[in-house]
Amino acid sequence: MAVTPEQVADAMFNMVSQYAGKKKFKPGDLTKAMVQQFADEGCDKKTCKLAIRTLMDSGRCVYTYFGGTFIEVPHREGAAEDAPPTE
Repeated sequence: MAVTPEQVADAMFNMVSQYAGKKKFKPGDLTKAMVQQFADEGCDKKTCKLAIRTLMDSGRCVYTYFGGTFIEVPHREGAAEDAPPTE
């Protein structure tokens, strides 16, 4: 049974959101991880590319550029306001 781009996109989103603020993933890093994770289900680079496009189009992830291209969960506006006050 072949894995769908949507399934790969969900797995990518879980990985990116799990490490949000701790680690940034390049598209190639995510592709390698997904090809390994779904090796038995026929995941290839083309499926991963479609999965990344699905993440970008849905707004669940965004590209960021800091000395390279990275995929991240979008930052919320006003997130600093949610922090507890320091005294």
